[in-house]
Amino acid sequence: MTRKNLVGTALAVLTTGLVLAGCGNSGSGGHDMGSMTGTTSSTSPTSAAAAPSGEHNDADIAFAQGMIPHHQGAIEMAKLAEGGTSNTKVLDLASRIEKAQDPEIKTMTEWLNAWGAEVHTTGMPGMDHGSDMAGMSDAEMDLLEQAKDADFDRMFLDMMIKHHQGAIDMSKLELQQGNNPDAKKLAQQIIDSQQTEITEMQGLLAAG
Repeated sequence: MTRKNLVGTALAVLTTGLVLAGCGNSGSGGHDMGSMTGTTSSTSPTSAAAAPSGEHNDADIAFAQGMIPHHQGAIEMAKLAEGGTSNTKVLDLASRIEKAQDPEIKTMTEWLNAWGAEVHTTGMPGMDHGSDMAGMSDAEMDLLEQAKDADFDRMFLDMMIKHHQGAIDMSKLELQQGNNPDAKKLAQQIIDSQQTEITEMQGLLAAG
């Protein structure tokens, strides 16, 4: 998957999953996700230790399936910082984002495996992989990759703020419609941590 298509996947998966949830939630895995296309991987359930506690519904599955590519998009952005800036505060922020979100991806992947649900690893054909979810278009990602120093800092912070807000919005939907206590706990953690980082990034932008 290209870095530019990760966010579109998150929005498409989340939207489709919530529509399914609205049609009738269930307390077990094996949900019909056949309306989604693209390359997916489906593995047998992991050990009981890896499975989240409590029952789950379609909204929980949609949350994990959408947040995984969304987190991957943030990590790809964070990786650009090392070659784009010498600003230690921005580099530190990017490092923290990468270190925080990679373990969450692994956790949500384990959940989906335990639930017998697909783990989406590519974009979905026919979808507009634009800026709806994270405020970053293909053109913006190209510009960020080319930007250096102060220009990179400004673009990175602007784009990551929008990206974090997308994750917060997805997490709020999980709190409203999800059922699994572990998934809802992670959603709240994402809201808390990423709102704190948004405040930090706004401060960095204001400081110039």
